[in-house]
Amino acid sequence: MKRHGHPYIPNSQPEIKAEMMREIGINSTNELYADVPQKYHLKNPLNLPAEGLAEFEVKKHVENLLSKNKTCADMPVFLGAGCWPHYVPAAVKEIVQRSEFLTSYTPYQPEISQGMLQTLFEYQSMICELTAMDVANCSMYDWASALGEAARMASRVTKRNEILVPRIINPERLATLKVYTEPADIKISEIDYNRETGQLDLADLKNKISEKTAAVYIENPSYLGFIEEQIDEIARMAHTRGALLIVGVDPTSLGILRPPGDYGADIVIGEAQPLGNPMNFGGPLLGIFACRDDLNLVRQMPGRIIGLTTNVDGSQQGFCMTMQTREQHIRREKATSNICSNEALCAVASAVYMALLGPQGLRELGETIMCKANYAMRLLSRIGGVKVPVFKSAHFKEFTVNFDGVGASVKRMHERLLQTGIHGGKDVSREFPELGETALYCITEIHSQEEIELLAKTLESIVSKR
Repeated sequence: MKRHGHPYIPNSQPEIKAEMMREIGINSTNELYADVPQKYHLKNPLNLPAEGLAEFEVKKHVENLLSKNKTCADMPVFLGAGCWPHYVPAAVKEIVQRSEFLTSYTPYQPEISQGMLQTLFEYQSMICELTAMDVANCSMYDWASALGEAARMASRVTKRNEILVPRIINPERLATLKVYTEPADIKISEIDYNRETGQLDLADLKNKISEKTAAVYIENPSYLGFIEEQIDEIARMAHTRGALLIVGVDPTSLGILRPPGDYGADIVIGEAQPLGNPMNFGGPLLGIFACRDDLNLVRQMPGRIIGLTTNVDGSQQGFCMTMQTREQHIRREKATSNICSNEALCAVASAVYMALLGPQGLRELGETIMCKANYAMRLLSRIGGVKVPVFKSAHFKEFTVNFDGVGASVKRMHERLLQTGIHGGKDVSREFPELGETALYCITEIHSQEEIELLAKTLESIVSKR
């Protein structure tokens, strides 16, 4: 039977494409991708069938492709590095699937969006309570975009053009930061670290901080999992030179660690994916953004801010989007940021998650993660030739495992683990070559004692057979 296919996009017709290209002044659609390096361009046409497929045929084909994947449900996974495996309670999934939330987007019409506005207000309130900050927006795209926005915000507030960041930082986060700051002519400088402890090198910070420094950025816990123990001194050094302190956090740690507001943070950012959002193969994520109650800071904050107000006689409360003149849909080129979309549904999920756990639940979550991570480090450190962790510091959820002592590459060790049905940590040997053959492992509340012991026994077996 002959199928009568139709173009997926009507504008794919040659004559329509030609007319559109003439209108915008190009000779080829490739000119639209001139900024993309040639090595990433597709050199050959896609291998698509000449004729279309029926819907059930497409479904069957896609399911066959997806069946080749293995997920966290199929094997123990010890991979984190920015997107972590955590348990999402069934109540969270049930609530965010309600049509009132699932189909809602930006609540531009407050009179018919009170439910969504209240939920986002509650999210902001709980983020402020968790971080000990005064004002929070209702989400950024992810931690990386929040960092880029925080750097530009600090530069606008201080009228300075330099941001100091730790050498130990997620390279992808650093790359995003540079993309955000380069057009604004903001310089990014890295602060070295103590090779034994991983802690920020205060002498290097003292040498690099100056009257040009808009902000000092630190992460606690760090990208490599250890807890920064000099935060009060770092805050003092930044503020003494008139710079802001930006702190990046994993919110699951704040049930047991001091919140950034308690040690002088001016801006707090982070990743809220662990708060009720699944990994979803890497996204969408949920960027945290909060700051002190300083009008200069709040007016420069990017993203949506939901406010609570009352009617004239104060008898009724209502929710609204507040301080909208900062936003791009009002001021366009004069806005503090061009971010438009927010991760509203992800923020709803996090609000539900935090409300379900409460302060005590978040404390128990943090204690559970830290205890399990330390149990894993203790077991792995008993394997001859394996150094765990690399740094002599307290660790929270993630830690480094070095294989130099067994003469094995991280890549080879990871391949052997995969063969046994275990997904190991992230190879960071290229990101931090000075650490040698090192991987970053992640332990959360979902990892059972049996799985942790299986990891240790399997690694020990692999090492002994070398």
